[in-house]
Amino acid sequence: MFVRSLKPSLIESIPVLRRNAAAKPKVWVEAYGCSASMADSEMISGLLKSAGYEIAAKQSEGALNLIVTCSVKDATEHKMVGRIKSLTESGKPLVVAGCLPKAEREKVELLSPSASLLGPHSIERSADVVGSALAGSRLVALEDSISDKVNIPRVRVNPVVSIVEIASGCMSECTFCQTKLAKGWLRSYRMGDIMRQIRSDVVEGGCREVWLTSTDNGCYGRDIGSDLVELLKACCSIKGDFKIRLGMMNPMYLPEMLNRLVEVFHENDKLFKFLHIPVESGSNRVLGKMKRGHTARTFLDAVQSFRKKIPKMTISTDVIVGFPTETEGDFQATLDLLEKAEPDIVNSSRYGARPGTESAKWKRERVSSQVAKERSGRLHMLARKIAKKRNSLWQGWQGEIIVDEIIGKVAQGRNYAYKPVVMPGSPEQFSLGDQKHVQVYDFSNFSLKGRII
Repeated sequence: MFVRSLKPSLIESIPVLRRNAAAKPKVWVEAYGCSASMADSEMISGLLKSAGYEIAAKQSEGALNLIVTCSVKDATEHKMVGRIKSLTESGKPLVVAGCLPKAEREKVELLSPSASLLGPHSIERSADVVGSALAGSRLVALEDSISDKVNIPRVRVNPVVSIVEIASGCMSECTFCQTKLAKGWLRSYRMGDIMRQIRSDVVEGGCREVWLTSTDNGCYGRDIGSDLVELLKACCSIKGDFKIRLGMMNPMYLPEMLNRLVEVFHENDKLFKFLHIPVESGSNRVLGKMKRGHTARTFLDAVQSFRKKIPKMTISTDVIVGFPTETEGDFQATLDLLEKAEPDIVNSSRYGARPGTESAKWKRERVSSQVAKERSGRLHMLARKIAKKRNSLWQGWQGEIIVDEIIGKVAQGRNYAYKPVVMPGSPEQFSLGDQKHVQVYDFSNFSLKGRII
């Protein structure tokens, strides 16, 4: 069995499945984007396996290609366009799944008129769509299912990582985001179903990490009379040797549950001390144009509250550079905020107008590409400086890590704050899922370096 990291945008391979007597053609599955897209690809593969199909370990082995797409950014879409063109030119039947066909169906159909389409809320029809495509008949399945995407058969990309979707859609109306067009309004999944999935993945599947994912974890439960804190408490009550990573949550939902959320993180060892809270801008005026629903102060208060209780809490955030009407003063406010908050990770991107979004109409207010590029460079410099400073705090640290990646001659594990600890040179000492006691002897902007002690 050969397993790659979950990090690359293209899933190069997944566990090879045994052929049975009634085996159907092999299907090549690749996925891009967020952890929810990766979870979709795992469920699609699981449903196809249950229907008798084999999942190809190499693209060349597949009789059909299936791509799970992402449409959140311009750069990502350009990659999608290139892959769809390439897969179409292969001459094999093609299924385009994920957010892109739902948000921009016409564009996908122009790129590949013969491709079958599968929406992010239609994955239960995976076998139907694949079977139809293999038979030479194009099938479009973009309607929203009434079924929740939990407790569905799956083929994991990484055997020690369980990606559990807790909801679909969101309650935000961000003027730049196309994901809402693809995934719609919030639909939280029932707590009991989520817990059953985790128990199954941990007890029966042997997973050591559980990733809770959705379009926006912060608004979980608001449509079913619950909230994120109650879900986290329930998940932490599950017996087993595993840790939970909470995925992205928007800052606008933090104030009313901040104290409770800090406490649940502080009190539960099962939770990785990691938060992804995208601020997007340090300018309240720009945040208003974005319709983000929070202020710069909301983000800073959250970071400081967590760091007061958990000083080494890993904070990840997102920033959009060059949003329409952004002035030099607005951008400086972003830099000032980052210097105060010191997030460990800053995922930055230059603004790109996404079709169908409100901000795409503001053509006269766009920031020039030259200005956006220059600002992006300054932001990257500051982010690297902060990342190195934060990683330096771990010099000499000793503690437990969970090994969740082995690539080539390098093994990587995660410590309690989800910091990547790389251990180069002797991957044969490790197996995925191992728990090792290590000491950090060096660090970079991106990771810590450790040795077994």
